[in-house]
Amino acid sequence: MKRFCVAFFVLSLATVCLHGQNNGNRNIMKYDRSASAWVEALPVGNGRIGAMVYGNPVSEEIQLNEETLWQGGPYNNTNPLAKDALGEIRKLIFEGRYSEAQALGDEKFVSKVGNEMSYQTIGSLHIDCPSNNRGVQSYSRSLDLDNAIAQTEYSVRAGSFKEEVFASFADNMIIVKLTASKPGLVNCKLYFTTPMPSPSFSFTEDGLLRLEGDNSSTAFNEGRLHYVADLKAVNRGGSLERRDGCIVVNGADELTLYISIATNFVHYDDVSGDPYARNAVCLKNSDKPYDQAKAEHIALYRKQFDRVSLDLGHTAKADESIEKRLRNFGDGWDPDLISTYFQYGRYLLISCSQPGCQPANLQGIWNAGVTAAWNGNYTTNINAEMNYWPAELTNLQELHEPFMEFIKDISETGRRTASEMYGCRGWAMHHNSDIWRMTGAVDYAYCGLWPTCGAWLCHHIWDRYEFGRDKDFLSEMYPVLKGACEFFLDFLVRDPETGYLVAVPSNSPENGPKGKGGNLHAGITMDNEMIRDLFKNTVAAAEILGLKKEKKFCASLLKASSQLTPLKVGQYGQLQEWAQDWDNPQDHHRHISHLWALFPGNEISAYSTPSFFDACRNTLEQRGDASTGWSMGWKVCCWARLLDGDHAYKLIKDQLKYVSPDVQSGQAGGTYPNLFDAHPPFQIDGNFGCTAGIAEMLLQSQEGFVNVLPALPSEWKDGCVKGLRARGGFTVDELSWKDGRPVRIVVTSNAGCHLDLRAFALDKLTVLYDADTSAGETIELNFQ
Repeated sequence: MKRFCVAFFVLSLATVCLHGQNNGNRNIMKYDRSASAWVEALPVGNGRIGAMVYGNPVSEEIQLNEETLWQGGPYNNTNPLAKDALGEIRKLIFEGRYSEAQALGDEKFVSKVGNEMSYQTIGSLHIDCPSNNRGVQSYSRSLDLDNAIAQTEYSVRAGSFKEEVFASFADNMIIVKLTASKPGLVNCKLYFTTPMPSPSFSFTEDGLLRLEGDNSSTAFNEGRLHYVADLKAVNRGGSLERRDGCIVVNGADELTLYISIATNFVHYDDVSGDPYARNAVCLKNSDKPYDQAKAEHIALYRKQFDRVSLDLGHTAKADESIEKRLRNFGDGWDPDLISTYFQYGRYLLISCSQPGCQPANLQGIWNAGVTAAWNGNYTTNINAEMNYWPAELTNLQELHEPFMEFIKDISETGRRTASEMYGCRGWAMHHNSDIWRMTGAVDYAYCGLWPTCGAWLCHHIWDRYEFGRDKDFLSEMYPVLKGACEFFLDFLVRDPETGYLVAVPSNSPENGPKGKGGNLHAGITMDNEMIRDLFKNTVAAAEILGLKKEKKFCASLLKASSQLTPLKVGQYGQLQEWAQDWDNPQDHHRHISHLWALFPGNEISAYSTPSFFDACRNTLEQRGDASTGWSMGWKVCCWARLLDGDHAYKLIKDQLKYVSPDVQSGQAGGTYPNLFDAHPPFQIDGNFGCTAGIAEMLLQSQEGFVNVLPALPSEWKDGCVKGLRARGGFTVDELSWKDGRPVRIVVTSNAGCHLDLRAFALDKLTVLYDADTSAGETIELNFQ
């Protein structure tokens, strides 16, 4: 059913999307030279396997990853000394002896079995074409975001060549196609290399080139994984010769390569898989024609990617290389780069997080080393969660599933941490994990002793429900919510000075007040915000599910929530980061953890808590804009929630600052030539944070109504976005605007909820539509 409305909102004629979707350059990242560094190579992936494509005509490299190749094997890292020291560390913190408390945390709470295991690489496939080393001309390479294909084209004296690479969503392999303009021009040598220890190179009986080996061990954890990469080469014309660990191709008209990769990983506690059999299953698909394989891959990919489009206008800059556009972004209007950057984040999430796969790690699915930066782990004091901020809002909801499975796993392994470290019911987790789902405290007490992560993870459960209104999902996840609540009911203690219930020991992630001697404190603002959110949402879930037997339990949650330390505005007009007014306005720390209630939470808003809303603005101004890449992504989202589109856009401009591949450390973020986020080094969460932030600038729904164009920058005068989702089970099929005001809105109700649609008009929030809907109903609003 469709419902049509015409509203007199602004004096602008209603239109459809203002610029259309027919620009051939829309979602293609172009380059005019090959990659010489990893952060110049172009990523492809299908959720399980990934590759980085360099596009070198003479010595091509395709670096390979498989999502389950990590160090070590199943293990637990709970520190059994913690429980007996819990009373002592709390006493030290309550007495203000913070340095002693932190030393005790390092001694008795941090894991004694090492840090988290690292994500690892498979290695690389090399395609050497020495005959091309004779004046390469007309070179171009690109990543086609619309079709998930990396392409390289060039000419030499003998003719022209084209390479296509994709990670097939249909056939679960990396597929490479090399073609030439004339018969017999494809001459190359194919071989594997890897930095992994003690690899083996061989040919199978059926002619596959095989790379295999074992994952790395650590001093505390023996490697238990075996990886296998199989290459099948199919030539048309010419010949293939297998010798000296290489496949030599002579005089072929075209060449198609099929790369299948697997390990023996099954589950965090099961490594009984057969990588050889897994590869054989995938390679059966290599018999189909290449054009069919390509078409099937594109069709599956576009089912997800095509759900959302963003059009902010077009300029001639879209024809230039991404590298040039990054270098010059601050010098002129390049709306296509903004929309491409937005869509690149969606592309990356599609490519590294699919149902049935592992969740995206700190580098998504891509890593070239035996160890990754920060081990490529799941850092859960911001980064792992940030990876999934775009999932629901940008209509990639099923890509959230790997993170949901991760949370369920953590709720199992975390029971031992809750019981053995803290003597509590339920489950708990600290600030890092890995593929083995460890939940103990790692690294150092100042950052690792943070047992409140479960509350943040559970926020994703509630948010997923809010966007989809799937009661079956909520019922499935309710035990996870309840287990997290049980831990906090047991873990919270009363502060002897204030009388409030506090989580202690804990830290405001990776930050500490100046001059206090340590980071471990009680009643930290972020903890209170997250625990209140968890308790509120769990009570709501029980009511929605009609769980009458939970009435007493829910009453205990509401009682405990009312006794948590409240939000406070400090002496500098800031939102206090700690229970005490310790904030330093010169503190420019990358974490803005105490703003959790602004984003991703929703306790603070312009309409319900204006004083705390203003305090958040003051805090952000004091922290400053410049920071690491992922931090700027978070700040984009926060400024969007502060309804300040110009400041949010300023952060996007800062993030779209060219960073040289040589820069691999520091605190000044930006963007590498392949649009990877530069912490530096590369962390993928910054990409996802900015994609979510752009969407938040255009659509918000966290306060019980759908707010269109809540933080539209003044430079984005005209535009159109299609396909974003809103809480309540709504899809905004179209949101077009002109001169900064909406001209057409189309909303589909997927769950039959009440729709309260609002927008700013004449400097006030105006109700555009307020009525019940039925499931499947479409509401069309045109303004004139």
